[in-house]
Amino acid sequence: MARQNNKILVVDDDSVTRKVISYALNKNGYSVVEANGPSAAFEILRSGEISLVFCDIMMDEMDGYEFCVKVRLIEEFKALPFIFITSRNSPEDRSKAFSIGADDFITKPFNIEELLMKTKSILRRIEIYATYSLKKKFDDTVDSPARILIVDDDILISTLFSKTLESEGFICEMANDASEGINKANVFKPDLILSDFMMPDIDGFEFRRMLMKEPLLKDIPFVFLTSNDSDSIILEGFDLDIKDYILKTTKPKIVAARIGNLIKNFRRERQTALHELQTAADSISMEVVPDAPPKFGGFVFNQWHVPFKGVPGGDFIDYIKTDDNTYVIVLGDIMGKKWGAWFFAFSFIGYIRSAVRVVLKNSQSVSAGDILKKVNETIYYDSKISEIFSTLSIVVVNNRDYSFQYSGAGDLPLLMYDNATGNVKEYRSDGLLLGLSPDGGYNNIVKTMNPGDTFFIYTDGIIETANNEDEQYGSSRFIDSIKNGGDDKLASVKEAFTAFSNSNFQDDLSILSVKRI
Repeated sequence: MARQNNKILVVDDDSVTRKVISYALNKNGYSVVEANGPSAAFEILRSGEISLVFCDIMMDEMDGYEFCVKVRLIEEFKALPFIFITSRNSPEDRSKAFSIGADDFITKPFNIEELLMKTKSILRRIEIYATYSLKKKFDDTVDSPARILIVDDDILISTLFSKTLESEGFICEMANDASEGINKANVFKPDLILSDFMMPDIDGFEFRRMLMKEPLLKDIPFVFLTSNDSDSIILEGFDLDIKDYILKTTKPKIVAARIGNLIKNFRRERQTALHELQTAADSISMEVVPDAPPKFGGFVFNQWHVPFKGVPGGDFIDYIKTDDNTYVIVLGDIMGKKWGAWFFAFSFIGYIRSAVRVVLKNSQSVSAGDILKKVNETIYYDSKISEIFSTLSIVVVNNRDYSFQYSGAGDLPLLMYDNATGNVKEYRSDGLLLGLSPDGGYNNIVKTMNPGDTFFIYTDGIIETANNEDEQYGSSRFIDSIKNGGDDKLASVKEAFTAFSNSNFQDDLSILSVKRI
C-alpha cells in the first residue's frame, strides 16, 4: 500500500505539537492534514478520505474523549483507526480511551519512532483487511439475509423452494440452466447455490466443474437438489466439494432448515477466520513476503508466491543485502497453515537477520551454512519457539565471481538449470529442520553460474499439489517444466503448474529463481 495514499488527520489545539507530528509523518512519506480542534476535524473527515486520526485529549472546544465518541457515532467512521496522543497517562485515562473505541494511546512527550511504528502497524492492518476481504466479507454477511441461487430447469420446483426459503428470510434468485446459473452467480453473488442434478445439455456435475474454474465462484458452497440418491452419484459429488445432497421429495420446510444450518456453519467459519486475522494483524511489525525481489547487477531475481486460499500462511521470503556484491536470499516454510503459522514467520525472519549480522561480525565473508547454524542454535534454545519447526533455504549470491552458496534445513533440493546443456541438476542439503537438534548438520554447497544458468528454491506446496485425478505435480513435472520452458523459466513453471492443477492450489506456493544474465 503506497504511503502517499494514506491521509492522516492530526487534531490538536497546540500548533507546535501538530507541526512536530506532521513533519515526522511527511518525512516518512505520509500525507497529513491538520485541524486545530474538533469542528475543523469534522469538516476534514467529511470532505476527504482519512485513513487514521491522531488526537489530543485536552482541547478547549471539546475534549478528545467527546470528539472520539462523536466520530464513532457516524456509521462510516465506526472502524476508522483513532489514536490518542496526550500528556495524560493515568490508568483511568487509558481505560477510558479504549472503552470509547480508541485503537491506541501514546503519551507526551512521545518518541517519534514509536509514533511511526504504530502508524505503520495500524495502516498495515487496514491493508490486510482490504487485500483479503475477510473483514468486509464478514461484516457484510453476518447480520444480512443469506442469498440463495436456485438452478433447476423445472420452474415449478424452483418457485416452490424459492417461496419457502423466502418465507424463512432468505433472498432467492432462480436460473433455468447451468449457463444462466453462471451468469446470475456472477451478478447475484450468492452465499449458497442450490442446484438440480439432472438438467438438459449440462448436468449438475458439469455445472459444478464450470463453477470451480471461476476464481470468484469456486468457493461458494454448493448443494445438490436431486431425485437420485445412489451411492455412486453421492460419492462423485463429494469429490467436487459439494456440501450436501437434498432429495426433491424432502418437505420444503425441512430443506429451508437444512439450508439455514449450512449457512450458520459457513458464517461461523468466517467469524473464526476474522478472529485469526485480528490476532495476527494486531501483532504486525514487518512483512514476511516482499511485494517484489530486489534488482542486483549481473542477475535477475524473480519470485512467485500464492498464499493458501488467499490468506497468508507459513511461507516467508527475505532478501538481505550485506554489501554491494552480496545478497542473502531466504525462503522458509513454517509447519502449518494460515495466520497461526504466519505469525511465527515474523520471529523466524528476525532470527535470520540477527544471524546474518553475527556472521558478518565474526567473519569477512558470509557463509550460508554458518547462517543456518546460528539461526538453528538460537531457535533451539528459545523455549517460546523451539517447538515450531520450519524448513529453510539460504542462498548467498555474489556478483563479483557469479557464485552462490547454498545450505538448507529440511528443505527441498535446490534445482540448477544449466543453460549450456539444457539439463537440470539437484543439489540436496542434509540439514535437519530448524529447532530439531542443537547441531543440525548444515553443510555449504558452492557453485559458479554461467550466463543463462538459473537456480530455483521452493516450498513443498508446488510438488505436493494434486490434480483432479489425485496425481501430485511432483519433482519430475517441475523439472520438466524448467527444461521445456522458454527464456523466462519461472513464467514457464507457473503456466505448466497452473494448467496441471487447474488453479486449485492446496497449500502456500513459493518459488524463487535467480538467473545469471
